[in-house]
Amino acid sequence: MKIALATGRKAEGMVKDAVRAANVPHITCEVLTQDLNIAAFSTPKSLRRALDKSSKKLDDDLILVSGFCKADFSDLENEIATPIRLGPRHAYDIGEALQFVAEMEFSPHVPADLFLAEQRKENAKHQLDELERGAKETFSLKGVKVGGGSRMKVCAELVDATLMTEDEIQRMIEHYLKSGADILDIGVHIGAQPDEVEKAVETALSFAPDVPISIDTLDVDLIRAGIENGVDMVLSLNKDNIPEVGDAIAKNDIAAVVIPDSDGVHKTNESLFANLKMAEEQGIKRIIADPVLNSIGYGIAESLYNYYRFRLQDKSIPLFFGAGNVTELMDADSVGINATLAGIAAELSADILFTPECSAKTRGSVRELRVASEMMMLSKARKSAPKDVGFDLLMLKEKRRKPVMRIRDEGLTAAKRNEKWQLDPKGCFRIGICEVEGDGRIEKKIFAKHSPTGKQIIGKSAQEIMDTILRLDLVSRLEHVSYLGGELTKAELALRLNRSYEQDEELF
Repeated sequence: MKIALATGRKAEGMVKDAVRAANVPHITCEVLTQDLNIAAFSTPKSLRRALDKSSKKLDDDLILVSGFCKADFSDLENEIATPIRLGPRHAYDIGEALQFVAEMEFSPHVPADLFLAEQRKENAKHQLDELERGAKETFSLKGVKVGGGSRMKVCAELVDATLMTEDEIQRMIEHYLKSGADILDIGVHIGAQPDEVEKAVETALSFAPDVPISIDTLDVDLIRAGIENGVDMVLSLNKDNIPEVGDAIAKNDIAAVVIPDSDGVHKTNESLFANLKMAEEQGIKRIIADPVLNSIGYGIAESLYNYYRFRLQDKSIPLFFGAGNVTELMDADSVGINATLAGIAAELSADILFTPECSAKTRGSVRELRVASEMMMLSKARKSAPKDVGFDLLMLKEKRRKPVMRIRDEGLTAAKRNEKWQLDPKGCFRIGICEVEGDGRIEKKIFAKHSPTGKQIIGKSAQEIMDTILRLDLVSRLEHVSYLGGELTKAELALRLNRSYEQDEELF
């Protein structure tokens, strides 16, 4: 296959280096340098001139132009009877694009690097669907497969749901389901009464009737209240409550998470197997084992060893993995911790990943575990590390760094902050992040409120808000525009990273 890579004078060297480094078999590449500096400014005319000047015969199978190019090449494409498509936006992505160029048709509108990323994601989603359909589950809860090689399911706890209002429960459920939760767990506060459990369960079922609901308590009366009001799963059972509620769980064919008994701070697999046997003797069919994951500082290594030993002894009972026990008790970003815990859980053949989002630092854990569970399923199916699977949990760090421009320290002007400030005659802005309610849902957005006009502008990006401010002629000083651009960018970053934002304060 012969490919022409159209570029400009400034990028010519980088493109040639990228082609040499790629070394893709069965593909011959010609670098076609146009009579312009910036490849993004390519036009049909500049490309036509470069083709006419080329010393080589025009017999290419494909022409790739810069991914930043906005021109329409369709007429030239018809004229020369050669497809013209967008290549990657950056030269360092050329090698990857050439790896796939023979397998798929690139887009005339979407840069090749973005096109490939989207294709990988679509392929990953398709493969996940196929794998899940083909899995032979141990049992299911309202159609949600558990065990048998199906994807690890995410159980999201509504902490102290028995203290929440209906609106609070609805809002949390909407957040969890949007984040990818498979099962919703009703957390019960200390001292809760059966009528409070009844109300919380009924409320959850009214908002999510097709989603499995679990009740999270050891209290016999509260477990009964959950059973009577339609829960699909109970966590947790041990030797103290199995004799009293086991029969009701069995009669209603409810799933049950069984835990070991505590011996001081230790929990042993011997008591877990004894409790599992007791649950089976009570007639409970849908059983999930939970050796209990301890947090760091409280015996995480020992608890992981218990998980490992359990799987050596029993390879079929679905396994419950309480990732939230670790993330909630560690002052570190949850995304990397959840990804690692999901990887460990996958190696242990765990089936349910459990987490609350009790604290601000763990907000987003449900989504993180859902993505991680998908990454691990694809990794296992492809017999590879959870890398380049089509999904990732990279947020602040990059998979591949862009080249850094190097310049000589000569004739440079050192930047200096202007300490003087003059109020804009047209007024000032209060910038923040707000929750906008409408159409039955709540969405976070950036807002900018102008004084003295009282105009309130909301949006998802700094640029669209700044463009609106300029269009409405609400600023008159360049330093005010500069200030607003910086603050709005901070607000957008806070929105994307789910962080708090306060005007004029550092984001990190």
